[in-house]
Amino acid sequence: MEGAVRTPLVDFFRRGDAPVELRLLAARGVLAPRAHEQLELLILLLKDPDAAVAFAAESTLQSIPVEPLGAFLARKDVSAELRSFFEARGVAVSTTAVPAESDAPLIDTAPEPTPAAKDEDTQTTLQRISAMNVAQRVGLAMKGSREERAILIRDSNKIVSVAVLSSPKMTESEIESIAKMSSISEEILRLIANSRAWTKRYTIVAALARNPKTPVAISMNLLMRLTEKDLRSISTDRNVPEVLRITARQKIVLNR
Repeated sequence: MEGAVRTPLVDFFRRGDAPVELRLLAARGVLAPRAHEQLELLILLLKDPDAAVAFAAESTLQSIPVEPLGAFLARKDVSAELRSFFEARGVAVSTTAVPAESDAPLIDTAPEPTPAAKDEDTQTTLQRISAMNVAQRVGLAMKGSREERAILIRDSNKIVSVAVLSSPKMTESEIESIAKMSSISEEILRLIANSRAWTKRYTIVAALARNPKTPVAISMNLLMRLTEKDLRSISTDRNVPEVLRITARQKIVLNR
């Protein structure tokens, strides 16, 4: 089943970028994002070339409590394909759907991240995170605090920074801050730009267009959504590529 769920984390696994140890954790329910993502990952991993991963995904799917699963499947935002998949496995769709706002994973075997001490400073937080392995950092990326996400978004391992974007706790204001970072990877900026939900917010679009690390093709497409004030700012900004400055000036003239 080719799922309809498109999120940074699901796409990372769908592209085959996740190493086997992380696929195994996801198959066991340890990497527990939103319910939609979790089911999509488990179904995807049923066909994993590694037999242990595929077996773990099947075992986790079978262990999901039937009543919460049936209630989730009754939601309007659940695709017909997903319902059909579980109906074929004998899961009946409930007559009462769980609220759309409730999107916790249907099964969560991940340990809660160790909470930071109340007086922990940034340096101590950095040291604590640097001592974690990749799986622990991924878990923290999805369940940790805003301060921890701000550190992990710069992680050298791509799956960790992708997991930050998939955190249910992520806010639009955090995405806007990330979109402004010139030290962030192009891949993260690309993922933000490809999200319809995030690019509905004008300030995020403007931040991406201004960021010199945003791929030029993406920045060029975003120019058409900017106000004249922001176009004028970009047209004189020496930090952005020259082609972007020239195009911004051209759009100002055309809009007159």
